[in-house]
Amino acid sequence: MHIFWTIYLGVLGTVAIAFLLKGLRTPSLIVDFIISVITWIGLFGFVTNTSILTPLIWKFVFVGGLLWDVLFSYIGKHDDGEAAMEDISGRAKSILIGVTLLITLGPLYYGLYQYAF
Repeated sequence: MHIFWTIYLGVLGTVAIAFLLKGLRTPSLIVDFIISVITWIGLFGFVTNTSILTPLIWKFVFVGGLLWDVLFSYIGKHDDGEAAMEDISGRAKSILIGVTLLITLGPLYYGLYQYAF
């Protein structure tokens, strides 16, 4: 099981680096990148069983990061995905975003929850 967590950690890190290299053009993308790095550090602590900061801080990171990701995904304006998503109805778009969040970020927040609580 540890190897899967390590692979997931590597994939998230690679995606973060790719976004950084692509360029952070808006303030919301910069905030998203910073929050992603902080949550990645928490997941790193969980996967490697390393104590980084205190559990109280990770509780705030867990709640804040989860709220940010959900709000940013549903409310945020994204330059890249808007053209691809404009043909999809509102309800289908919401379901698609929710399923995508659950699949891609579910393990991150599960691990962060385990690390914080």
